[in-house]
Amino acid sequence: MKIFKKILSKYSRVLLLLLIIAVLAVLKPEAFWNWSNITTVVFQQAPFTMLMSFGMTLAIITKGIDKSMGSVLVLSNVIAATLVKNNQILLGVMVALAIGIVCGVCNGLLITKAGIPPFVATYGIDFIALGLAYVYTGGVSIYGFSDSFRKISTFSIGGITSLAVITFVILLGLQFMMSCTTFGRGIFSTGTNFNATVLSGIDAGKTIIIVYVINGILAAVTGILYMARLNAADPGISGNFTLDSIAATLIGGNSFIGGEGSIANAAVGALIIVFIRNGMNILGVETTWQQAAIGFVILASIGKEERLIIITLIIQTSGQPRTNCAVLQKSWRNGSIREAEKPSYASQWPDFQQTARQTEFSMNRKQTGSL
Repeated sequence: MKIFKKILSKYSRVLLLLLIIAVLAVLKPEAFWNWSNITTVVFQQAPFTMLMSFGMTLAIITKGIDKSMGSVLVLSNVIAATLVKNNQILLGVMVALAIGIVCGVCNGLLITKAGIPPFVATYGIDFIALGLAYVYTGGVSIYGFSDSFRKISTFSIGGITSLAVITFVILLGLQFMMSCTTFGRGIFSTGTNFNATVLSGIDAGKTIIIVYVINGILAAVTGILYMARLNAADPGISGNFTLDSIAATLIGGNSFIGGEGSIANAAVGALIIVFIRNGMNILGVETTWQQAAIGFVILASIGKEERLIIITLIIQTSGQPRTNCAVLQKSWRNGSIREAEKPSYASQWPDFQQTARQTEFSMNRKQTGSL
């Protein structure tokens, strides 16, 4: 029974994705369950949300957020578009990547050197980048690129596009970085306890700057690929990309508490979003209700993570530090959890030990006022 619960908890998002696919396949088998529709969703629509959510996940693991990714995408997109349209493809790609790097450095410096909270810092860069994009284009789309450039996204074999292959390679690279490198462990450590990370000899500030530079690069890459697929660069697309990347990160199970998360989780979250939207389009659901449905799924995901935090506090504070006990008592008073549930959760201590430890680090960070 314990093994089943552990598997269910670990793979709950994958099971949710499979459930969504199964339900839609039953409701609309002819329109949904066919090779053309599935390949369109997985290999043409999902990669853009995935790429953006990868960067958002890195920011959230450091206990930050990057509100500027959508606008950085647009700015790098429209400036590169002018060069690409004049057949200066390589120069256009290099300029787009340079813009992403500059915006990432600005975000990182504002957060680490100026001490501005990540939401505020990236929100400021978001407005600046989007404003510059509108000034540069005059609010007009740039379109009409060569077929050789468009093949970056549109080339396919058996329905599997070059866009999907590029996304998969980036996913593997980032997953390897986070799981198997010292820098990846430094990202987790920075999100868990900034001060302890600094004291251990890791330059946590530099780590955060690099994370936001990676975000800028991912935004620029996504912009180039989107421009190639759409055959246009439009300054009005930034909002959807940013919101979808945050949604995919949260739905995938990555939590705002920092110090934990997975690139693979973000990929699953992105697939959940695109399949929900695809299914609702097939079912004829209005766009406004589609947005509401995604919002409900986000709230359900956040609720689960918050409940997990409370559970780990219960387990950890049985005769443990007074600070956490006070938090637990406050949760009981607010009705967040019932005292009668404590024995059943306490019996699951081995399964939640690691998360409980990270929760304590998070609590300590709040008490010391660190980033």
